[in-house]
Amino acid sequence: MPIRRRLARHVLPLLVAALALAAPAAQAQVRVKDIADLEGVRSNQLVGYGLVVGLNNTGDKLNNAIFTRQSLIGMLERLGVNTRDQLAQLQTKNVAAVMVTADLPAFARSGSRIDVGVSALGDATDLTGGTLVVTPLLGADGEVYAVAQGALATGAITAKGAAGSVTRGVPTAGKIANGATVEREVPFRLDRDDNLRPGLRNPDFTTARRIADAINHVLDGVGRVTDPRTVVLDLTGHDVIASLEAIDDLRVEPDSPAVVVIDEATGTVVMGADVRISEVAIAEGNLTIRVTETPEVSQPAPFSNGQTAVVPRTNIQVNDQHNRRLGLLPRTVTLRDLVSNINALGVGPRDLISILQAIKAAGALQADLRLR
Repeated sequence: MPIRRRLARHVLPLLVAALALAAPAAQAQVRVKDIADLEGVRSNQLVGYGLVVGLNNTGDKLNNAIFTRQSLIGMLERLGVNTRDQLAQLQTKNVAAVMVTADLPAFARSGSRIDVGVSALGDATDLTGGTLVVTPLLGADGEVYAVAQGALATGAITAKGAAGSVTRGVPTAGKIANGATVEREVPFRLDRDDNLRPGLRNPDFTTARRIADAINHVLDGVGRVTDPRTVVLDLTGHDVIASLEAIDDLRVEPDSPAVVVIDEATGTVVMGADVRISEVAIAEGNLTIRVTETPEVSQPAPFSNGQTAVVPRTNIQVNDQHNRRLGLLPRTVTLRDLVSNINALGVGPRDLISILQAIKAAGALQADLRLR
């Protein structure tokens, strides 16, 4: 084999790989349905009050939870059992009053099933193994939209002995999968509305404009931007459902502002892809003060009238890391450069938070700094 052909055989793959690494990475494109919601298509919150029965002596104490006692008496009366003449003997610990919550999704039809959450309202200690008695779920307008019932699962484990106990999870809250049946529908018809308004989950003018351009490329002239969150669609003369199906699968490149999010409680720092920093010099050091108490016992001399006393001894040490040099953080072009330069300083997350705050105060951080 000639030398040139042999060199080309080995060198060309390496050259192609190097060019691939040097080329900028393509921006990720996402579907419109993943970054925007259709205005008016939303879920509704439901809430109800009910009783959980069948607990293993972990329910409410009826002497403390008066509402549980009254609810139990009312439920038994509706079932034909009169207990008002013997209220003093009503001391069951297998019943707990609970709040039941659920989300009624959009386009839920009568007879469909939804999940519900159950949370203890009184002093019950464990809802594991309990069964929710039929409970109406009301909307904000006071109407009943669903009815819940079924055995709930907490996913918690509780074990205790004479001198200790272990609890994993939250035993006073649980869920019932498909535990409610929808009884009333929320009327909403997409096919009868020619003017629809997709709303961005993260408002941004650039992203909204890209969505409108992608829509107009498929459906000429139907989309326009009114604000950073909203794109208005005029689907007059179009099949609304078919148009929405085509729009949902369109792919656009979302844009986002330069943001640095700092959570001081956990020491977490998250930076966006467009965060940039101007050239700045940084000197970082820690001041550590250690106070140690070593009290000593002072004994009196033999045959003297002195008393034994405890004499305090305090040792204070101050450690100032004054030997840390001034470091230069060069101007960055990409987020990768910024992370590499910060890592080169050898600082931890806690120190990084203070450094980023100082850089922002100096005007060198070209991003929005958000503290949580």
